[in-house]
Amino acid sequence: MSGARDYRGVAVTSPVTIPYARRSDKPAHWFIGSALRALLDASGLDKGEIDGLAVSSFSLGSDTTIALTEHFDMSPRWIEWLPTGGASGVMALRRAARAVQDGDANIVACIAGDTAGSASFSNLVREFSRFSSAAVYPYGAAGPNGVFALITDNYMRRFGAERSDFGRIAVSQRANANGNPNALLGAKPLSIDDYLAAPPIAEPIHLFDCVLPCAGAEAFLVMSDERARALGLRYAHVRGAIERHNAFFEDPVAERGGWAMDRDALYAQAGLGPDAVDCLQTYDDYPVIVAMQIEDLGFCGKGDAPAFLRAHDLTVEGDFPHNSCGGQLSCGQAGAAGGFLPVVEALRQVTRQPLGRQVPDARIALASGYGMVTYDRCLASGAVLLEGMA
Repeated sequence: MSGARDYRGVAVTSPVTIPYARRSDKPAHWFIGSALRALLDASGLDKGEIDGLAVSSFSLGSDTTIALTEHFDMSPRWIEWLPTGGASGVMALRRAARAVQDGDANIVACIAGDTAGSASFSNLVREFSRFSSAAVYPYGAAGPNGVFALITDNYMRRFGAERSDFGRIAVSQRANANGNPNALLGAKPLSIDDYLAAPPIAEPIHLFDCVLPCAGAEAFLVMSDERARALGLRYAHVRGAIERHNAFFEDPVAERGGWAMDRDALYAQAGLGPDAVDCLQTYDDYPVIVAMQIEDLGFCGKGDAPAFLRAHDLTVEGDFPHNSCGGQLSCGQAGAAGGFLPVVEALRQVTRQPLGRQVPDARIALASGYGMVTYDRCLASGAVLLEGMA
């Protein structure tokens, strides 16, 4: 990352969310296509003007981005397929930004979407990876709950965290979700007592540590800032971005992610530090992963997240606004769209286009992602700093 080229001249714009649904009989193609239509409506573009397409999804079956070009009657000159789950939003943005800078595409639609049928989640768990199908599922330890229970338990023992510390994350995000029409749980208040009294799922993980699988889509456009201004769009600049894969693979149990390797390069590229960030949007499949991101992105030291959480207010109006739309813990996890949610929400906040509540005076937002759990940890991590343009 030393001396990495900046992202000057690139605009990120037109945040789009296709409303989440607990269940749907529509295929993933419908959600992704609906997001594409919404991008066109939001930007005023014609479909033929979009010459780049980056897609992430878990439920497209045998289709990938190339098949979607036929479904949607498109002929792009640049495509990207991102089967990287929670890190896919940052990765899509980074690749699309470079494509625009290098002239490989003028306007890139970045979209993630999934459906949620009655058996879709169990099928996904069973077939998620070779590790899942051969080394975990046959022994009855199916799904991410067991993996993240191990990570959570190790973190609690190693750093003295308590369940109430993780509860501060879930409770603040539920408060932030109030007023967000896309948050499936936004109208259901959650107190710390509710959190602590919730039934166990896989100790020490309890009900409100887990996301609600659902259907939906998230999307945004990447183009030159000159084009965004000409279209009259509100947009953000990319101040810095990083990604890392299979970081710290030697750790017996995951307690840090790739952000710790590359955060200095992120802030150096951006020319600012953590204290300049007005709101943080993390990937929140489980609260322990939020704690890891707060640490590894430099907001506090390793193992200090419990004390940090006790000392700060993570609500929209608080001194450390975090996951201002409610995150996946309150909105739901729309498959791969969950990996786009932090980027889309960061973009909404710095361009003053929230679905729910606006973080006061938000100009710099940091979005981070973490995805692709195989055997005992996630393999992909990334982060991006966005600055809203007046």
